[in-house]
Amino acid sequence: MKTNQLKKQKGFTLIELMIVVAIIGVLSAIAVPAYKDYVKKSEGATALATMKSLITSAELWYQEKGSFKKDSETEILKNLGVKSDTSPLGKIEVEADNKLTFTFKEGSAVPKDTKITYTREAEAGWKCAVSDEVIKTTSCPKAGNANQASNAQ
Repeated sequence: MKTNQLKKQKGFTLIELMIVVAIIGVLSAIAVPAYKDYVKKSEGATALATMKSLITSAELWYQEKGSFKKDSETEILKNLGVKSDTSPLGKIEVEADNKLTFTFKEGSAVPKDTKITYTREAEAGWKCAVSDEVIKTTSCPKAGNANQASNAQ
């Protein structure tokens, strides 16, 4: 008499593989946007730290000269310790109306032309503003907010 013996299954069935692919797809859909926001925030924090490191030197320049003049931007940046006005993330500029501005370049996770601006005000000291909600902090709120934080040094 012949008996039918069941063969042992080796490997996964198609439905099991499809379920695994679906789970990976759901996890990816959650993780990728979170990662992009993380990269934006970290690049924004890097630019903020770069600008903040210039404030003490800029304050000394301001106290000595009284203001920033556009025609001496290269000299000002050199005296602030900036070897090049560009970085992989963007460009640092000195504006005549006592502003230090960091403008993000294309290729950064932060949108192109997003600006971080430190403005030296005669009575209030240094005020910071950013043009993108993603990189704002309590010490550097989004531009246009009525309650901008002061960063006098």
